[in-house]
Amino acid sequence: MLETSARLLRVLTLLQTRREWSGPELAGELGVSPRTVRRDVDRLRALGYPINAVGGGGGGYRLGAGASLPPLLLDDEEAVAVAVGLRTAAAGTVTGIAETSVRALAKLDHVLPASLRHRVATLSSALVTTPLPGATVDPATLTAIATAVREHHRLRFDHVARDGTTSRRDVEPYRLVHSGRRWYLVGWDTDRQDWRTFRVDRLSPRTPTGPRFVPRPLPDDDVGRYFVHSMTVDRFHHRAVLVMRASAAEVADEVPPTIGLVEPIDESSCLVRIGSDSLDQLAVWVAAFGFEFEIVEPPELVEHLGALTARLKRAARASAGGNPGRRG
Repeated sequence: MLETSARLLRVLTLLQTRREWSGPELAGELGVSPRTVRRDVDRLRALGYPINAVGGGGGGYRLGAGASLPPLLLDDEEAVAVAVGLRTAAAGTVTGIAETSVRALAKLDHVLPASLRHRVATLSSALVTTPLPGATVDPATLTAIATAVREHHRLRFDHVARDGTTSRRDVEPYRLVHSGRRWYLVGWDTDRQDWRTFRVDRLSPRTPTGPRFVPRPLPDDDVGRYFVHSMTVDRFHHRAVLVMRASAAEVADEVPPTIGLVEPIDESSCLVRIGSDSLDQLAVWVAAFGFEFEIVEPPELVEHLGALTARLKRAARASAGGNPGRRG
């Protein structure tokens, strides 16, 4: 049987791994009686841990939110993941995250065992992060949006479009998406009666939030896929579908999510969906990917690709015959 102090730490660890535990479940995990579990919970409460009873009479327990953050218990892999994440956060897209991360990392480094500190230092010494250009996002804005998503409250905010025009929007928020460079909100625009994607650094939430709403079905079970499709295909005038004669993994190395959507067909072929406001630009892109391919749609892209091929052949022939514009 665990000693009392070790058992208290074990109780905390268990409470952090699940939303709720029944008294008998905790007793079974610890190898003690439910009465001992109740005494241990009382000791933890006396130490300031907000442990709430579920179902009354000590029938179940839940680790609640207190006035201050209680100590967290992390296993070795979790501690390393948090430390490395804090070290790389300086290049993040959240305003002020660098300074906050350094303070948190200093606290974590102070309590890390020597073996884990060595692992973190080894990873950090080999890791280089490049600052991302562009506007950052206030963490308070992200928190306000995330809370509205969780609580199903409509968001009212001022939004600045790409052309600089400002509008007031009323949106049912569903997901926050981080693309690696920017944060986006995916939601249902109540005025336009359609799904919309908004850059978070271009919106300013208004308070209070709007009324609660009943969540509607998402436009796609895979919100990440929906986001990529909406940002790289749907928003453009011309939309192409290509069959690439290579695996999805190989093509994804050349066509990142910021350019197009890659969908596997089988082990040696995949679909690529990509968009542009210029057919000439689309033709150049698909020709430069470096794979054998077929154009499924649109038909006019085939014509533009033919014209591009003829132009390149003429340039190659002219270059092979010498450049008349160059003087010796």
